Amino acid sequence: SSGINAEYGQVVRIADIPGLIEGASDNKGLGHVFLQHIERTKILLFVVDVQGFTLNYRTPHRTPFETFGYLCRELELYMAGLTKRPIVVAINKMDAANSDEAYKDFVNDYREKLAKLVKVHSIVPISCYTGQGLEQLQDLLFELKCKKKRKITEKDVV
Repeated sequence: SSGINAEYGQVVRIADIPGLIEGASDNKGLGHVFLQHIERTKILLFVVDVQGFTLNYRTPHRTPFETFGYLCRELELYMAGLTKRPIVVAINKMDAANSDEAYKDFVNDYREKLAKLVKVHSIVPISCYTGQGLEQLQDLLFELKCKKKRKITEKDVV
């Protein structure tokens, strides 16, 4: 899918890589089919459910941080250095109950456990349902692509 931003006069192409699962780096599921598309990306956007994730009834529920950690691990196992590209994490479903607390937990876990290994440019709280944070996310992606500066707000800093 593509988007055009009038302020930057640029097109951003987004590749959605659904269903990336643990073991994808070993070609489990459609692993390499999905991962080959990621090789060409310049910016990695992770959209993570604030309520966490359960793949199926046989797998344990994972927190948003655990989900992000597993995805980063699969990317690095597939191609070393892939997570050195600019990374933005969008924490989705911020309209859900207890989402503020879960968002804070994600940010704290990232800072304490992963920040030295995986550098995240921004963590953006969004709600696709209400539209919260979507404009900020779009602007941030265009700015990263165009490498244009804007005033960084406290919300952008991890």
